[in-house]
Amino acid sequence: MKNKILLLLLLISVAASSQNSMTLTGSKNYKATPDWSFISDTYALTGIVHVQIAKTDTNGILKIAVETTNPKFLVSGTVYVYLTDNTIITCSDKGNTAMNGNTIIGYYNFSNSEMTKLKTTNIDAVRFNIKGNYTKFGSPFGNFTAYNKTAKFESKYNTNQKNYETAKEIKAL
Repeated sequence: MKNKILLLLLLISVAASSQNSMTLTGSKNYKATPDWSFISDTYALTGIVHVQIAKTDTNGILKIAVETTNPKFLVSGTVYVYLTDNTIITCSDKGNTAMNGNTIIGYYNFSNSEMTKLKTTNIDAVRFNIKGNYTKFGSPFGNFTAYNKTAKFESKYNTNQKNYETAKEIKAL
C-alpha cells in the first residue's frame, strides 16, 4: 500500500513539474507557457480566447486558439499584442493556421527583441481577426480583442489573481 501511495505521489510530482509545450504542424516540439484563457467581451460564442507563447531557438511563437462552429473560418490577418507599458507588438500574418476539432488556431512569430520585451512587460490584450463567410447561425467573425483577465466578472471581495503574469511565465521559458 505504501508503495502505491509513493508511486502516486511520484507521478503527481512529475506531472506538475513537466514543462508545457507547443507543437506546430510538421514541426518540432517547443517549450511554452501555460495556456492562458483570455476573456473577450465581443466574441459571443465562448468569450474565451486561448493564448500561448513558445520559445524557439532564435525567437518566439504566439498561438491564438478560438472555438468556432464553422471549420472554414481562420484566425488570420495582423495581430496586435498590447503590453501594460502602453507599447504594441505587431505580428504579420504568415498564413500559419491549424484546426483541432472545433478550434481554429493561428500562429504568429515574435522576433528575439520582442521576446525580450515580453519577458519584462505583461500582456494587457491581444487583438486578432477571424475571417470567413457569413452564415445565419454561424460563429462570429471580424475583429476581436482578448483581455488578460482570469475571470469575466470581478468583485471587490475576490482576492484571487485577476490577470495572468505573462512576463514571469515567458521569462521562465
